[in-house]
Amino acid sequence: MKVIAVATQKGGVGKTSTTVNLAAGLALAGARVLIVDLDPQAQAGTAVGVNLVGEDQLARSLGWVLQARLQGMRMDLSGVWFDRCELLEEWEDAGTLHLLACEESTMTSAQDLIHKKGFQSTPTLRRMLMEIEDQFDFVVIDTPPAVSSLSATALAAADFVITVCIPEYPALKGAAATRGTVKYVKDRTGGECEPHYLGAVLNRSNPPSKWKAQEVNIRNGMLDADLFPFQTDIRVDNRISDSFAYGVPSVIRFASHTPGKMYSELMGQIVERMQLPAEKWQTPERIESEASGD
Repeated sequence: MKVIAVATQKGGVGKTSTTVNLAAGLALAGARVLIVDLDPQAQAGTAVGVNLVGEDQLARSLGWVLQARLQGMRMDLSGVWFDRCELLEEWEDAGTLHLLACEESTMTSAQDLIHKKGFQSTPTLRRMLMEIEDQFDFVVIDTPPAVSSLSATALAAADFVITVCIPEYPALKGAAATRGTVKYVKDRTGGECEPHYLGAVLNRSNPPSKWKAQEVNIRNGMLDADLFPFQTDIRVDNRISDSFAYGVPSVIRFASHTPGKMYSELMGQIVERMQLPAEKWQTPERIESEASGD
């Protein structure tokens, strides 16, 4: 089982859409996939058609599970995750897709408890996931867009970390900060957790004919900051955000159209990097020609 955290310190860059489309794409390709929603905003759940309402569903919040574990109680994860395999019914060779969902109040309480207990509680989620490693091929974690005990917990749980950027300067800074944070997880967990940085996704990009100076600078800046951008970026496409309203990731809704093709290409590059040393990763060429002015 490989655990991937999608993380950045800048909100609003498409972290959740990257998470759910990567997870759904892996499931379409035949993998057994678990989405872990660690962001109190709970958007990953919404993106696959799950919103926790009522006492019965709130009892299945990952926030409750984390609180229980931190207080010495064990809960069976298979009893709280949601089966979303119905989203894959049209694909004969698809794998499976499940979700560990969250809700704001319970996840916020879990965050406070992790902070109170200190660094020794940071590996909690990783320990929980290792108990189910024979049931999934991939776990993809959606993380909070800020420095917090939850984001530290997510990075500690991961084997690999992907960051997300958009063609704006604050997003580049946030991605670079996340890249730097990954380096310190091993020391801060006493060697128990050792995530590896895997690269940056450029999201909401424009076609080359519409590049302005800022986008060119961001693309080159991702290379200069050693963010190792993937060769495939995700172009601006309203169908990606619109898919949230249907609770179906765009890689599934538009599998044979541009959104599905973009995410499928990106997924292939991510899986390839997992198997190669960093010196063999392929990245986009630096842009030397001038783009049009802003």
